[in-house]
Amino acid sequence: MLFKSRKSRLMILALTLLCLTWLDVQADEWSGYFAGEMRYFPESPLSADQYQDVNLSLSAQPEYHHKWDDGYQTFTFVPFVRVDQHDQERTHFDIRELTWLKARQDWELRLGIRKLFWGVTESQHLVDIINQTDWIEHPDTEDKLGQQMINLALIQNWGTVDFFILPGFRERTFPGRKGRLLSGGIPIETDQTRYESGAKQKHVDWAVRWSHTLGDWDIGLSHFSGTGREPRLIPSLDGAGRFVLIPYYEQINQTGLDLQFTQEDILWKLEMISRQEQAGRFTAFTGGLEYTFVGVFETNADVGLVTEYLFDDRKENAPTPFENDMMLGLRLTLNDVQSTELLAGSLFDLDSQARFFLVEASRRLGDNWKLSLDAYIYSNMPVDDPAYGFRYEDFVQLELAWYF
Repeated sequence: MLFKSRKSRLMILALTLLCLTWLDVQADEWSGYFAGEMRYFPESPLSADQYQDVNLSLSAQPEYHHKWDDGYQTFTFVPFVRVDQHDQERTHFDIRELTWLKARQDWELRLGIRKLFWGVTESQHLVDIINQTDWIEHPDTEDKLGQQMINLALIQNWGTVDFFILPGFRERTFPGRKGRLLSGGIPIETDQTRYESGAKQKHVDWAVRWSHTLGDWDIGLSHFSGTGREPRLIPSLDGAGRFVLIPYYEQINQTGLDLQFTQEDILWKLEMISRQEQAGRFTAFTGGLEYTFVGVFETNADVGLVTEYLFDDRKENAPTPFENDMMLGLRLTLNDVQSTELLAGSLFDLDSQARFFLVEASRRLGDNWKLSLDAYIYSNMPVDDPAYGFRYEDFVQLELAWYF
């Protein structure tokens, strides 16, 4: 849930503080973080409404866990809040998790709001479809909004089958007019959002997934039916006659497969989907491997080499830039007391020669602090590439978080 008015945000912050005070007294297990973030954009934006140079923000994500019934029942509450310097849309509050779990030896039942992840590949997560992307948090699509659900898991020797009823749809978040990382500097007008289903946000989606480990193989097979999480952006005009993009959400049926095979120091990974939507059926997959050199130069450090191929058979009609791309990356893990990690990589389009470079690094400072650095660079973006709107959106992000 997102709250846009100043009055609503202040009310939510006050309620959050009251909840945190109560939880601090009652909690069985209490953790989380507070973080400060700085983003620097070296290029001027495409729109005069967007901010330049530096943006600051503060965020917090406390977590409360309570267990009873000899550990067979659990309550989890994970709120999230961010206050942003320039973009009022990025100042938002969300409940990432608010879940009751009842567990037994061969089944588990979860009710409430939850976040879960499906997938194995590094460059994109095709099969991960339950939760909506919280785009205003980061363009890597890793941050997700909490999803209302009823989830029954049947646990057997031949695998685990998860059934999901998803009552209520979450719209994707987008930056406001002053925010960066827009589609070519064109505002995305979420107030005019359209749906294929007449039920709109009240459409009830469903999904089922079977997962199992067979020796060195980790297998997941899933099916989802309901409102697609990726909106199409339709050109239109707002009330003032200004050019905007309007999100449109289709009804889809998607079958997904994720595989991971462990072979000594090599991880083989594959994600594949077949999706039926308004324009017809398409297939997409991402596959590759990660080879790890363990204890390089007689140290505790590990170096992993990552390569993946991304394909979408819609080709130039795909709304994603990853229709015929390669990803090459290097992962460094020092395995030191500070948990120092680095991921550096590049995605390049085999047709247009467009380039995308990224660096993600983190290191603990003492027992409670963590420093993270992200750098994203977009290079040689052709005008017909879906990522063309990001050509001036290179940025460096520095975050300092305190964990408790």
